Amino acid sequence: MSNTAGRLINSLEENLIAILLGLMTLVTFANVVARYLFGTNILWALELTVFMFAWLVLLGISYCVKIGAHLGVDAVLNMVGPKTRRVLGLISAAACIIFTLLMLKGSWDYWANFANLPATEGRWFPLGFEQDYRGNGWYEVNDIPMIAPLRFLESTFNDGDAYEKIPRFIPYAIMPISMALLLLRFCQATLRLWRGEISTLIASHEAEDAIEDAARLAGN
Repeated sequence: MSNTAGRLINSLEENLIAILLGLMTLVTFANVVARYLFGTNILWALELTVFMFAWLVLLGISYCVKIGAHLGVDAVLNMVGPKTRRVLGLISAAACIIFTLLMLKGSWDYWANFANLPATEGRWFPLGFEQDYRGNGWYEVNDIPMIAPLRFLESTFNDGDAYEKIPRFIPYAIMPISMALLLLRFCQATLRLWRGEISTLIASHEAEDAIEDAARLAGN
């Protein structure tokens, strides 16, 4: 991946996480104000917040792989030498890549029908795409109303029929997107392990380090 593409993905990832966190706070605050000051609810606020939280979590998984912030147990790693630790790290990375590939296939297969796209054939690994499938692009979410800028989707995904609520394939799209991004991050981390730039995929001692830093500051 080129440096420009890498910086673009990093920027989009970080900005989207920040925007989602800000919007969740804003929507929740607005709903609280509406409820306690005006005696009403923003009907779609809860569902929108749930979807944004799901996006935040799924994007956060890959982001934490990128910055090495996932917690793990390193009791065995601390008992072996650097070479063995590197081999164990590569084995763990390979297992993570295989798991993410399975998750990517599963997430695509779940999301695809909502977007009138074919799921993959094969139980464990994609062996092509289904030839005969029934799209479910007409499925809508429960509460979030359709907005004018998205009306162009109706002709493609709903045979020209109008949506009352936004179609489900929009919030569900984060599933294959996040798994593809997670696969990218695991591949990058594996390459860094191979090159010796990092020694493990996990960060298991940040709590201890924080305590030591706090104690050191208190002592000063």
